[in-house]
Amino acid sequence: MGYTVGQVSAFAGVTVRTLHHYDRTGLLSPGDRSRAGYRRYDDADLARLQQILFYRELGFPLDEIARILADPQANALEHLRARQRQLAEEIGRLQRLTEVAERAIEVQQTGVSLTPEERFEVFGEIAFDLTYATDAQLKWQGSRGHREAMARASAHTKEDWRRLMGEAAAWRTELLAAFDDGEPADGERAMDVAEGHRLHVSRWFTPCPPDMHRRIADDFAVDARAFALVVPPTQQRPGLAAYLAGAVHANASRRTGADAGPDAGADADAEAGAGTGSAASVPHAPQVGKDR
Repeated sequence: MGYTVGQVSAFAGVTVRTLHHYDRTGLLSPGDRSRAGYRRYDDADLARLQQILFYRELGFPLDEIARILADPQANALEHLRARQRQLAEEIGRLQRLTEVAERAIEVQQTGVSLTPEERFEVFGEIAFDLTYATDAQLKWQGSRGHREAMARASAHTKEDWRRLMGEAAAWRTELLAAFDDGEPADGERAMDVAEGHRLHVSRWFTPCPPDMHRRIADDFAVDARAFALVVPPTQQRPGLAAYLAGAVHANASRRTGADAGPDAGADADAEAGAGTGSAASVPHAPQVGKDR
């Protein structure tokens, strides 16, 4: 009786066009025809099709499959071993390409052009959350401040980042000391710590007027991923992110008269994206002291 092309197509998971192609090329020509001249596949044809699909799944080209099946003396094991070696090489190549792509994505989203080993050496506990970096990239990609911050970050050398992270550790010590000592967020000491952060963002990433600094601090207070870029979880205290935000707001109010002219608020609004979208998507390493 045999099976029609449609039946074989359905239970073998190949298209009718594919079966017709196999027939035209001689790779799989059904052994029987109906009285009306339609192809009929018997059990031997199905067994051959199974072999073809097996080799095809492994990536063998059709002409090589034809040579293997045409030669009863062909050593299928040798062909399989050769294909295994080719697949292993291809897997290795694709893994390398994947690593390159992942690296490119990280550089684009964080602005840090260091190898993973260099990142671990330089940043230590400060970890990059690419979900946050991606959100920031999508949200602020049209911001001039964001573009500037990412460009400047990607231009930093390993030694630049080493300096930044050393300064960040010193800044965190000041922040934690003020918090642990019970200094008020709107006191001089806490505001000076906040000012050090603002100056550092301006120095290393993008100009950071007081209103923009408020937005950066607000991001710290509501998004743990952002705050982890300045204070790693092992050093955080309950209420610390809100405390820093309060200090930044108090310092911004203190600085507005000295640093901001009548159009400063509008400038900050126009560049607000540079705060949460760029400076906050790479590790902040604030330096307490005067801007250089």
